Amino acid sequence: MTPDADNAPTAEMPAVEATAEPEAVRAKSIPEAAVARLAVYLRVLSGLAEQGATTISSEELSQAAGVNSAKLRKDLSYLGSYGTRGVGYDVQVLVSQIERILGLTRKHKVAVVGIGNLGHALANYGGFPGRGFPVEALFDLDPDLVGVPVGGLPVSHLDEIPKVCAERQISIGVIATPPTAAQSVCDRLVAGGVQCILNFAPVVLQVPAHIEVRKVDLAVELQILSFHVARRADLAANGNGGADGGPGGAENGSVNGHGNGMVVR
Repeated sequence: MTPDADNAPTAEMPAVEATAEPEAVRAKSIPEAAVARLAVYLRVLSGLAEQGATTISSEELSQAAGVNSAKLRKDLSYLGSYGTRGVGYDVQVLVSQIERILGLTRKHKVAVVGIGNLGHALANYGGFPGRGFPVEALFDLDPDLVGVPVGGLPVSHLDEIPKVCAERQISIGVIATPPTAAQSVCDRLVAGGVQCILNFAPVVLQVPAHIEVRKVDLAVELQILSFHVARRADLAANGNGGADGGPGGAENGSVNGHGNGMVVR
């Protein structure tokens, strides 16, 4: 049986202050899968707010986010937000609530370690600061890179990680190094007071219990997609034209409820 992501270990969310909702919103334990969807809702709502939208129905938001409306309403209930019947949700209020529950009411300074192709791309990406994640430090081992500005920031040597991260109050470290260097880099980041690590290196990091690590392995993601391509090809060869799991659609994830078979994972 496939585990239900919504019943997986939860992430402790910070307290949410009362907004226009009638009830004060308190700290809650939200499933990791719901946290990921809240981030998607925030992206959609922020775009709508920029276009001048003031309200949105659960059906409209669920369609834009690619998730069924029942799951969306459950996710938003963690915020204490149930919307208004016949009107929907206030876009600005919902944006504010999600930002607070995701801890986005303050900036989180980021350090990128490993200024290769991926590191360069991350350092030069202009979308991070606007979302509350300014890149404040860059590190590499290559003497030809140390001291060279990338994205407006000079690259520092790996040995400087603990000192620079502590001085600049870096809270998130991004590891974009070869796998052989990742653990050493991780140890330096932790020594510098970094609380969360986004790891692009294909290796499992050993960290203290209080450090949060998110792993992004692009090769694994491609292998998962390869599995689905192969399975669909097998289904087609056997005369079964349904989506994954047969006529009912996907056997994992959440079908968005609008008949197009889109799955949110």
